[in-house]
Amino acid sequence: MVFSTPVFLYVFLPLVLLLYYISPTRSKNFIILISGLLFYSWGEPVYVVVMVLSTMIDYFAGLIMNKFEGRKLPRRICLIVSICMNVGLLGIFKYGGFIFDNINAIFGTNIDISRMYIFGIDYLPMDLLPIGISFFTFQSMSYTIDLYLGNVKVQKNPVTFAAFVTLFPQIVAGPIVKYNDVAAELEDRSITLDLVYDGIVKFIVGLSKKVLIANSIGSLWTAVKMSDFGELSVLGAWLGILAFTFQIYFDFSGYSDMAVGLGKIMGFNFPKNFDYPYMSKSISEFWRRWHITLGSWFRSYIYIPLGGNRKGLGRTVFNLAVVWVITGIWHGASWNFVLWGTLYGVVIICERLFLKKLLDKLPAAIDCIYTMLLVILGWVLFDTPDLPSAGAYIAAMFGGTGILVDDAALYHLTNYGIIFIICIIGCTDLPQRAFKALRKKFTTFVNYSGTAVMIAMLLLCTAYLVDETYNPFLYFNF
Repeated sequence: MVFSTPVFLYVFLPLVLLLYYISPTRSKNFIILISGLLFYSWGEPVYVVVMVLSTMIDYFAGLIMNKFEGRKLPRRICLIVSICMNVGLLGIFKYGGFIFDNINAIFGTNIDISRMYIFGIDYLPMDLLPIGISFFTFQSMSYTIDLYLGNVKVQKNPVTFAAFVTLFPQIVAGPIVKYNDVAAELEDRSITLDLVYDGIVKFIVGLSKKVLIANSIGSLWTAVKMSDFGELSVLGAWLGILAFTFQIYFDFSGYSDMAVGLGKIMGFNFPKNFDYPYMSKSISEFWRRWHITLGSWFRSYIYIPLGGNRKGLGRTVFNLAVVWVITGIWHGASWNFVLWGTLYGVVIICERLFLKKLLDKLPAAIDCIYTMLLVILGWVLFDTPDLPSAGAYIAAMFGGTGILVDDAALYHLTNYGIIFIICIIGCTDLPQRAFKALRKKFTTFVNYSGTAVMIAMLLLCTAYLVDETYNPFLYFNF
């Protein structure tokens, strides 16, 4: 999907917004529905049926729950059907290949599920992942779970409910918007000039994060990732994974900013998804600041229903372990992701038991180094193809190849030095605090110059995009 191409920016988006603004209030959700289906079909013309199926399952489950108001058993059956069907779709398309690859490896079988056949007809390709399936299934399920718990009212209008699931600004990579977050705005929302202006600024900032920073620093990781890990120097290995560390942050937070900005332009207030995670002083804090809406989803629908921290220390440890294994699995179908989530779970459990008390006694700089070291090592697991590759890369980072510095690493350091400095500054709250201080002192000048800067950034992004026809966001893979 070419979400950030000039075609999207200057053709699809303006047309949708024009239709949205000129249409009567009662038709706006219909415009959202159609634009969402068109947007998703742009990148996934076949798999749009999966999203439609997930939407229909939860809409009708909600209607039946409402019909049996006060009767626990039929309502519970509806909830179970909704969860099983959505998790089933996620399992088949995202994890089917992984599961059967492991079965084949263990039992020596040759099961092939690369295609789905119905009545002998080749129906759906199973060797490609529907874009954003982890996001829209979780988003849709939030409705039936909250409806069962009595946190929201039933949505009887199919267009309104489908508009919620197909909100194109965040349909494929979040933030994960729970139904309760936007239930009121789906029925009645106001669009003000201030909200639109804030949305435009947020969108341009997000686009700039992606195009000007993530794409630029990401090219270094692409080059390093294609090299032989057994021949990497220590400097080269660290430069490569640091590049990915910055790339994934600016890429994913950039998409989230664009989605939140478009939401504001359309009258919605989507939840924040990032809060300067690389400034964290512990892993627990990091995950309160990174992909906030995913953490909120797991906390609301898995951790708390399991008992949270209300049933003693042993049960708390168990609940955390379950959540973090699922977190790893949610991110991808490979043992790397399982180990990635499990290791974070172990560290967070250790912080809960004793480690956080030790960290609180250390200087803040040491806490930040500890956190970032674990995060960076985690990103190695996250974006290497298998466990042996991850092991080889980590070994290279700590001198396993016996090469401290080489010409390639020095070349990369020279060519990417400036963008590294921009990344380091950009992932802190320093630019925001500086802007607020200047705006407080020079309000008029900063307001006018800020608008000029936004226009310049948009033009610069456009210039970059003209030369690039394919600009995928990293979290489209999930």
